[in-house]
Amino acid sequence: MTHPAPAHPADGVHTRACNLCEAICGLRITVQGGRVTDVRGDPDDPLSRGHICPKGAALPDLHADPDRLTRPMRRDGDTWHELDWDDALDLVASRLQALRTAHGPDAIATFQGNPSVHNSGTLLTAGAFLKALGTRNRFSATSTDQLPHHYAGAEMFGHPLLLPIPDVDRTEFLLMLGANPLASNGSILTAPGMRERLRAIRDRGGRIVLLDPRRTESASHATDFHHIRPGSDALFLLALLNVIFEENLARPGRLAGVTDGLDTLRGAARPYTPEAVQDRTGVPAAVTRDLARAFAQAAHAVAYGRIGLSVQEFGGLCQWLINALNIATGNLDREGGAMFPRPAFDLLTGALPGQTHHGRHRSRVRGLPEFDGELPSVTLADEILTPGAGQVRALVTVAGNPVLSTPDGTRLDEALSTLDFMVSIDPYLNETTRHAHVILPPAFGLEVEHYDVIFHHFAVRTTARLNAPVFPITPQQRFDHQIFSGLTERLTGRALAAPAARLDAGLRHGPYHLTLDDVRAHPHGLDLGPMQSVLPGRLLTASGRIQLAPASMLGDLPRLHAALHTPPPPLVLIGRRQLRSNNSWMHNTPRLMRGADRCTLQVHPADAAGLRDGQPVRITSRVGSVTAPLELTEDLMPGVACLPHGFGHARRGVKLHVAAASPGVSLNDLTDPHRTDALTGNAALTGTPIRIEAVPEGASVAAD
Repeated sequence: MTHPAPAHPADGVHTRACNLCEAICGLRITVQGGRVTDVRGDPDDPLSRGHICPKGAALPDLHADPDRLTRPMRRDGDTWHELDWDDALDLVASRLQALRTAHGPDAIATFQGNPSVHNSGTLLTAGAFLKALGTRNRFSATSTDQLPHHYAGAEMFGHPLLLPIPDVDRTEFLLMLGANPLASNGSILTAPGMRERLRAIRDRGGRIVLLDPRRTESASHATDFHHIRPGSDALFLLALLNVIFEENLARPGRLAGVTDGLDTLRGAARPYTPEAVQDRTGVPAAVTRDLARAFAQAAHAVAYGRIGLSVQEFGGLCQWLINALNIATGNLDREGGAMFPRPAFDLLTGALPGQTHHGRHRSRVRGLPEFDGELPSVTLADEILTPGAGQVRALVTVAGNPVLSTPDGTRLDEALSTLDFMVSIDPYLNETTRHAHVILPPAFGLEVEHYDVIFHHFAVRTTARLNAPVFPITPQQRFDHQIFSGLTERLTGRALAAPAARLDAGLRHGPYHLTLDDVRAHPHGLDLGPMQSVLPGRLLTASGRIQLAPASMLGDLPRLHAALHTPPPPLVLIGRRQLRSNNSWMHNTPRLMRGADRCTLQVHPADAAGLRDGQPVRITSRVGSVTAPLELTEDLMPGVACLPHGFGHARRGVKLHVAAASPGVSLNDLTDPHRTDALTGNAALTGTPIRIEAVPEGASVAAD
């Protein structure tokens, strides 16, 4: 008699959320014979409602990626050797302890990449490890991405996580600047299925206005699109406010009684008429006046500015003015406007009002200000390469690839090779971790239990979902929280609580008083409803009032005013978000890399005299030069070129075979670490002055 083979323990249909971007889409994952055979959107997820993008469908590729590391690795010269976990943790802890004893805690620096917040194990345990190191040289992807959002939240509302989120499901007028939600799936806006959400705005007779230097994928879903010059958004926003105040259209509504600075804001906007700024922004004055009136008079309107506003030289002013526009028109903390989510696991629970969040210390070499315990990443290489007391001699990276994600990656690449010791907690041997002396690879993705601690703070609907692992880990693997706990215990003698215990405690003390079992009982997600008004009770300013005109923002206006009268460079570079990419390691996924070369330099024909479509061109900035294929398109406004981020996989010693087959070039071999937002310290990755020239047909498409 023949007996059927026993089923694999993972076989069946599993539901969990994708952890690859901010949208946290619910998925239904079918496993047969121990491998994923089908991935589709979960129609019962109350937030994503069945939406799925190519990244979610590629989760099986990441799980089965043969390049993914599963055991600790130690580098001797150019050769890597496997280690046992206890030996690896002992080695790392002893080396870090010795360097701290010899040179002080600031001799150790840390860098966290954005996948850290896509994994609750890392998010809930890495902090204790970083605290155990005692260093002030902490860096992260925040200062090359969304720091201006957090700065504005702290200055205006009292906490870096008090970020107003556009209520796209109930608005009638959505004004977007520097955002491309069709490619990003939403960013600082957890709203999966943005295509359908934008269509719903139009279907109910609403208006969607997008301003961007490039006619992006989202432009086809807008009712209005206008080009705007990179770095001029703050001038345009001030012009909108100028019209609203001058025509007596300001209506702060019920929050007027708890808002300070309305008259001060009125005075600050007075010089910036639409006519005064139109030559610098490229937006005709008549268009600006029409938009200001329509926005102010809409029953429910919201302004939203994302990464294009944050990664420029006036990022802090941009995010302040987005908030100010919503407040002045009565569209803050109201249905269809900008609202504050109140998640079940609320990181603001117990937060005290009046806390100082920035400027408590500065970087050693350039004197750049700290924010929320971190220094701007643009100066990490300086801290490594500049001798003297406090020089960084060791680096810990966590789920990050700053060689590709921070300005002047070539210089940082060189700096990493000089370190006395480097450890990377990362599942890949990439452009950054190749310099590590030890790599500690955590289990991730389909192997881990996960709760989206951060992205529920940005979500358009309040939900809670615990994501159970689909596959068990092998005996040779360790979870991220086990790695951090093991290191912390070796440095301090104290073990860490498991993430599940912290999640349960946080849910119990949160606004809905749930338990982890309550959430676990709803495998598709627990629906807690749309965003609700929470002000003034949720404010954490010292005064308990909204600060509409913070002194720091007003103090930065003279710098902006000088830019109004400074002609832009002939050609500047901006980045390009792509739906099939988010972080550089996604370039190692076969189904996400199908098709034609995506690492092309897009240029308007007016800026490409003598050049032809498809030919290789050399792109040169102050800090470097790369070669890429030219793509001519009228989607860009003249004077602007565009290159995607995350590429540049041609460096030696990298174990990313799929990525290496289509290496492209790194945008951040061109961006300049000395171009920053002076107010916040955020990198100015957009608006980099460049020049382009033809190169011979046979030239290598690589860094020069």
